[in-house]
Amino acid sequence: MLDAAEHAEERWLLAARTCQRCGSVAEQPEQWRVQAGSSWQTICPDCRTTTPRPYNGELEGHVYSVLSKKRASLEVSGWRCAVCREAPAFAVDHCHEHGYVRAPVCQSCNTRERPNYLYSNDVYVTSRYASLFHTHAEDWLRHWHRCPGCRARTTLPLPHLAALTALLVGEPLRPTHRAPRSSRGRKPCGELRASWTGSHNAPGSCMITLSVDYCPSGEHRILAQVPYREAVDRFRTWLAETAPAVAAAAGPGRHDAVPAQFRPVVPDTGSEGLALF
Repeated sequence: MLDAAEHAEERWLLAARTCQRCGSVAEQPEQWRVQAGSSWQTICPDCRTTTPRPYNGELEGHVYSVLSKKRASLEVSGWRCAVCREAPAFAVDHCHEHGYVRAPVCQSCNTRERPNYLYSNDVYVTSRYASLFHTHAEDWLRHWHRCPGCRARTTLPLPHLAALTALLVGEPLRPTHRAPRSSRGRKPCGELRASWTGSHNAPGSCMITLSVDYCPSGEHRILAQVPYREAVDRFRTWLAETAPAVAAAAGPGRHDAVPAQFRPVVPDTGSEGLALF
């Protein structure tokens, strides 16, 4: 019998041979591999001649779990990526906190948008992920706020919020070390890390801890602890300064379809209930 690793390899090989637009399987997959933006995709010759159309919010307001049940294989390849607006879409990105569809995205953007999880409530803020808040930040913020839940509450899903808090609060506190002789100044050391206890469903007890791993002055060094409400306030201020148009489209009470109850990122055992702020 095949073990889990062999099954995973078989699935990967099948995916590499399958056209990401029409689902046909290639006998010689290397002939179907094309570069789309900064990633490689498998696209058959027939689909390659079709120009993807821009995404204009056709999936806005849909709940991902309902949409995926209605359509076992969501056809997204007809769209261009809603973030980079260059490569053909590869998957439907959705908010894991509120469950809403955001938009079709290409394989590269789908990978870049995903935080670098260490555990389910613990992320490393790597240079790849941190760059989203600097390079084309307005495009990414607009994309994340395609979720009505995040947009109405002017916030981000907890993993994204924790990562941004690490950059706004933790980065200035991060220890530094002397740079190599070939360069000048000092450089930050270790890996910037953000973890949290509780969930967004109980904001009064949810706490974000910012730390550095592999610091010479201590393998795991805690830099600060930021309450969830404070992190949200910092995000709102930063959003208004960074992307005023995105901030102007957000705000409480503007979206009637926001569910009254959410799926928590981490099961909450506290007794505070579902009060928002």
